[in-house]
Amino acid sequence: MNKEIVLEAVNIKKVFGSKGNIHTAVNDIELQVNKGEFVGIMGPSGAGKSTLLNVLSTIDVPTTGEIKIDRQNIFKLKEEDLADFRRDKLGFIFQDYNLIETLTVKENIILPLSLANVSYQEIENRIKKVSKALGIEGILHAYPYNISGGEQQRTATARAIITNPSLIFADEPTGALDSKSAFMLLGILAELNEQQKATILMVTHDAYAASFSSRILFIKDGSIFSEIRKGDRSRKRFFEQIIDILATLGGGGHHDVI
Repeated sequence: MNKEIVLEAVNIKKVFGSKGNIHTAVNDIELQVNKGEFVGIMGPSGAGKSTLLNVLSTIDVPTTGEIKIDRQNIFKLKEEDLADFRRDKLGFIFQDYNLIETLTVKENIILPLSLANVSYQEIENRIKKVSKALGIEGILHAYPYNISGGEQQRTATARAIITNPSLIFADEPTGALDSKSAFMLLGILAELNEQQKATILMVTHDAYAASFSSRILFIKDGSIFSEIRKGDRSRKRFFEQIIDILATLGGGGHHDVI
């Protein structure tokens, strides 16, 4: 059975600077992500992993190359159509939450639906479902400044998934969390992936966080250095393999699928 491709990137390059001072942050990357995959992106600081995520998620524009999400060439869309596509098809989880302080938890979560003119009853049905799944039913009427970092990140996650997006982008989602909150969030993402077949692309520097994914791309100097898949291994064994690959990132580049 053919797998449904959610994201396809061809010859993606991102260059910063001008003549005499050019930095290639992403260098001719090709990538496919299938529906239901949980893909991690790792690499040393400055490797280009966050730049790659920004380009794939439409936050930034590639210098050259083509990106399709749900078979739609996203950079051929007009700006207004791209904004609608981003709102309806993509979910975003950032390290710094990006919540609106003057809105309640509930208002932050339902904002994408309100902007899309979704009916009141549908909004209520969805907020009930996602708040229960993320364990935040009791704080829906609180404001972001009155809740913990873990609760803020779960609020941001609820906002990301309430639109039933084709693709969820997460940039260091556990970076500002304590270990308990990080474990809870990673468990939620894994559950969304396994039970609801959510497609997730996550940048992380943390091997433990990466071990929750099913496939990992290691980026070095803007290119794919290596790629591994979890397969039927335990998360502990996958974690150990991640550590081994990270230890070799200082050596020569190659692109292996394990």
